[in-house]
Amino acid sequence: MSKIPETLRYSETHEWVEDLGDGRCRVGITDHAQELLGDLVYVEAPAAGKAIRGGEACGVLESVKAAADFYAPVDGTVTAHNEALGDHPQWINEDPYGRGWIMELETHADACSGLMDAAAYGKLTES
Repeated sequence: MSKIPETLRYSETHEWVEDLGDGRCRVGITDHAQELLGDLVYVEAPAAGKAIRGGEACGVLESVKAAADFYAPVDGTVTAHNEALGDHPQWINEDPYGRGWIMELETHADACSGLMDAAAYGKLTES
């Protein structure tokens, strides 16, 4: 069974968002998503300064099984991406909610209001 931290918000495309305060958030893929993808071997994240729109593809995750788009869960501007994933893409498999984060965004204060809480995301992944 996948881990679903209560403190995060979730998109229907299996990204998580952590509110860092002051209109900033950290984003990654869920434990459920990394299980479906399998062992990750490459991560392409958007560069700092790039404006992204919620629901649009903004990066690529490649595993030994397949390549998949990574979607922006909210509108914002990328302020950082996890450069260590270039050498350690497996961190997403090992620790998707910790050192496997993918990017940080500058966004508006209520950007996460349209995302699911842990209970709703749990129901989505049950089906």
